[in-house]
Amino acid sequence: MLKLTRFVAVSLAVPSALVAASWFVKATPQTVVVGHYSATTPPILTVKSGDVVDLETVSGSPASLMRMGLAEKDVPPALVAITRDVKDRGPGGHILTGPIFVEGAEVGDTLEVRIERVTLPVPWAYNSFRSTSGFLPEDFPTSASKLIPLDLTRKVAKFAPGIEIPLRPFFGSMGVAPPPDAGRFNSAPPWMHAGNLDNKELVQGTVLYIPVHVKGALFQVGDGHAGQGDGEVDITAMETALNGSFRLIVRKDLHLKWPRAETPTHYIVMGMNEELVDATKQAVREMIDFLVTEKHLTREDAYMLSSVAADFSITQLVDGKKGVHGMLRKSLFVPR
Repeated sequence: MLKLTRFVAVSLAVPSALVAASWFVKATPQTVVVGHYSATTPPILTVKSGDVVDLETVSGSPASLMRMGLAEKDVPPALVAITRDVKDRGPGGHILTGPIFVEGAEVGDTLEVRIERVTLPVPWAYNSFRSTSGFLPEDFPTSASKLIPLDLTRKVAKFAPGIEIPLRPFFGSMGVAPPPDAGRFNSAPPWMHAGNLDNKELVQGTVLYIPVHVKGALFQVGDGHAGQGDGEVDITAMETALNGSFRLIVRKDLHLKWPRAETPTHYIVMGMNEELVDATKQAVREMIDFLVTEKHLTREDAYMLSSVAADFSITQLVDGKKGVHGMLRKSLFVPR
């Protein structure tokens, strides 16, 4: 197992008498997985529940970035090394840092992933689509790519003259190993292990809850985005390198079938399926289950509250399985 730098600090997320460790993992050919989540991938690092892991991620390929106009000197050296040296790839294309083994995580538990910090290390992103991908391949039989400069001081992306997009960085893919019988699971479609959710709400300060399917959970992260619209309709967001700080906590008291999340203001449930209608039904059922189990509503009241107060949005339409997420404001629940 790879030896990594370890820092020890008092954690604010656990009782002050306890001590949690902090770890930093650079993206290298030895610390990434390309294109899949799997129960058999050896972990690069073992941490305790409550530890913080700082992970470096990269995206894209040097050749395609330079074709878009990025200077060779500005291509991250880590991306060059990974592209050159990692031969075990697929079936997807995402570069994922990890996996991280979390001590105490067992099948049936939930891994609580607190996204404590997300930072942009480079002043560029890119968007591209191919003739065989995206939501409208019949309308766009050609391929196109675009390098997008980022103003990290003003926190905007300069999409085109007169068009600036506020930066809202998040990781498109955060997940654990799927059940062992899933084998080497493609990194493109999201599933019960989370993975390529492409949920733009999962920014710094939010929490992702993922059901655990193998001992240690085996957490991986990648697919950095400087920003994205709901739907991600051409198949990519503002793709970029991204660094993140994650506190990984094993929850023995929470048992989920599908990933959930929360922001400081909202609860989030998710549905994912090849068919958009079925993905939406799953998200609605997850909202009902959340309200019944966590807020102790009757199923009838939960269904009605989902209709009058929850917002269901298309997460993404292009990852093999469509995604739908439902959001419910925490402020609805007032002290009695």
